[in-house]
Amino acid sequence: MTADGPGLSVLVHRPGEQPRRWTAGLANLETSTPITPDTAFVVGSTTKQITAYLVLEAAQCGALRLDQEVADLVPALRVPGVTIAELITHRSGIRDTESLLPLAGLRDLDHYTADDLLALAARQRQRAVPRGQFLYSNTNYLLLTRILQMVHSATLDYLARDRVFTPLGMHNSRFKNDPRDVIPNAANAYRPTTSGWQHTAQPAMLPGAGSLSTTPDDLDRWLVHLHQRWITDGGPLPFERAVPYGPSDHPPFLYGAGLYADTRSDHHVVFHSGHEHGFSAAAHLTAAGARVVCLSNHAQLDAARIAAPIVAAIDSADLDLLDAQLVATRGEAEEAQGSEPVADSEHIEIGAFTCEDVPGTLRLTRTSSGLHLWRKGTGDRLAQTGSLTYTGPGYAITLDTQEAVTGFRLDLQRAPGLLYRQHRG
Repeated sequence: MTADGPGLSVLVHRPGEQPRRWTAGLANLETSTPITPDTAFVVGSTTKQITAYLVLEAAQCGALRLDQEVADLVPALRVPGVTIAELITHRSGIRDTESLLPLAGLRDLDHYTADDLLALAARQRQRAVPRGQFLYSNTNYLLLTRILQMVHSATLDYLARDRVFTPLGMHNSRFKNDPRDVIPNAANAYRPTTSGWQHTAQPAMLPGAGSLSTTPDDLDRWLVHLHQRWITDGGPLPFERAVPYGPSDHPPFLYGAGLYADTRSDHHVVFHSGHEHGFSAAAHLTAAGARVVCLSNHAQLDAARIAAPIVAAIDSADLDLLDAQLVATRGEAEEAQGSEPVADSEHIEIGAFTCEDVPGTLRLTRTSSGLHLWRKGTGDRLAQTGSLTYTGPGYAITLDTQEAVTGFRLDLQRAPGLLYRQHRG
């Protein structure tokens, strides 16, 4: 991280003390606008705790029931028996449809909407994992957003402003439902390339799942409110009486109402991190009421990694010592595992394959270097990891046989169990 590149904004607030704030880097590289405490960042999946809160409030006022089947309100959903509570806790078994877009033929800068993602969800007919098993999926929160809009006859942005942002004084917070929306004091996100910095914005937003634009101070106000509710409800964790916490995709952490929970000590911590279009965010709240918020617009500067050691030391550290730690932060650049381009020559065609759950066609070919999977002209060279198993960037496939392949199972991290069969048309 350098002074003339993107950076971060950090807030640390212990009960009874004044908040400490650190900022570094630029919010906008074109205009050399520095990041300040008032700079607004997209916070990705940190959004989910507020969406879950609005659903719990709707249940409390009788607008819906948490044990109600989603199909009662969204008839297009064909996965049977999924309840609203299972959407909140990622136990619906519904695949993350955004993960399916490359399989359906979309490229990085193709525009898509929440309706497009929900149409993909409507193609699914059964749970991708056994009932009760955790499968993190943004589709769950897209469905929750649709349900809120139906039962309240209002947009998510209006509901959040009316019931959360305005009452709590979160005047710099709003849901960005359209990538063309103008957000005051908004940061842009960037990633480094061999020739300089590049924008990471994409022409799509995920309402309710990751589209909140806000500041550290506004998130601090939300966490104060969350802590008050935590105390008032009297449960071991926030909203646990309404929605039980259970094992998640990041053991030993649990997951409940849009929140992960660390219960390994007497000092419980709830949190969520987020990544959206080059932004990253982390918001932590301890049982004692301490808050840590970190927001970044540097695609390779992970807010969660920066926040973790601060949270671990929040009860005992002299916060003055954190100044040097944060100034010295360079972040650990995530090694992006991208698709390896391969020339469409000297390939032996295995066949074209289709899946009932995803539109579009995938192709398999062989070369002297191994197996290749193709989608819309883009090829991945697969690494063999077993007699019938291969891995690509972010997924694994299992062939039905090596000799005459007639089908395979494709497993993405958030969308497992996709069965592809050879297309004969």
